[in-house]
Amino acid sequence: MQVVIIEDEKPSARRLHRMLSHLELEVVTMLHSVAESVVWFQNNEHPELIFLDIQLSDGLSFEIFENLEIKSAIIFTTAYDEYALKAFKLNSVDYLLKPIDDEELKEAVDKYRANRLKQKSGFIKAEDIQKMFQQTYQKDYKKRFTIQVGQHLKIFEINDVCCFYSENKGTYLHTNSNRSYLLDLSLEKLEKDLDPEKFFKISRKFIVNLNAIKDIVSYSNLRLEVKLDCFDKQQLIVSRERVKLFKEWLE
Repeated sequence: MQVVIIEDEKPSARRLHRMLSHLELEVVTMLHSVAESVVWFQNNEHPELIFLDIQLSDGLSFEIFENLEIKSAIIFTTAYDEYALKAFKLNSVDYLLKPIDDEELKEAVDKYRANRLKQKSGFIKAEDIQKMFQQTYQKDYKKRFTIQVGQHLKIFEINDVCCFYSENKGTYLHTNSNRSYLLDLSLEKLEKDLDPEKFFKISRKFIVNLNAIKDIVSYSNLRLEVKLDCFDKQQLIVSRERVKLFKEWLE
C-alpha cells in the first residue's frame, strides 16, 4: 500500500517513515509544507493513505486540499490533546497523537485496512476538513513572555514585541523599545506559538510583527527588505522562496 507523509518537522517525518516501513507500507514521498504538497498532488497519482500533520510551516494542512479533489484516506498526526480532537473520530477520520507510538500506529493502519473496502474514493471533502479544524483546532497563541533578567523576571506582552531573531545559535525577543532578550527556545518552535495573522517568518533568522513594519522595499534577486520601527541591528531580507507568501500575508 502506498502512503504519503506530510509533516513539517523533518526528524518526525523520517521517524514515521521508518515506522511505516516496518509495517510493510511504501512511503512514496515526504512533503513538508502546504505549497510543496499542493504542487505534488497536482502532478502525481494520489496515494491510498496520507499521514497528515495539522499545522505546517506555512499554514494549516486543510489548505492543501481547498482546490484539490482528495482521493486518499487520511490519518492525522498531531501534538494536540485528545479532548480537542473528539470530532475527528465522529467524522470517521483517525488521528495519532505525537510522539507516535508503534502499537497505536499499527492499530490505526490495521483499522484502515479493515475498513478501506467500505470507504469510497475521496471520502472526505475539503470543506469537511476545514469545518473540523474550525470546530476543534482553536489554537491558543502566546500572549506574553516571561524572561529572567539577572535575578528578576520581566513580563513582555506580545504587542510589545517588534520581532524575533536568531543569532549565534540563540533566539532573541526584540521589543518596541529597541532592546533584545534571550529566549530559551528555537525560532522554529516559537513560530508555531505565534498568531500567524500578526507574525510572519520572513527567513530562517527573522520573525516580524506586522504592526512594527514601517516600510518594505525591493531588494536584489526579487527579494524584499523589511524595515521595522524598532530594529536597526541588521538588514531584514525576505527570502526569495517566501516573498509570495509574505505578500499574501500582508493582504
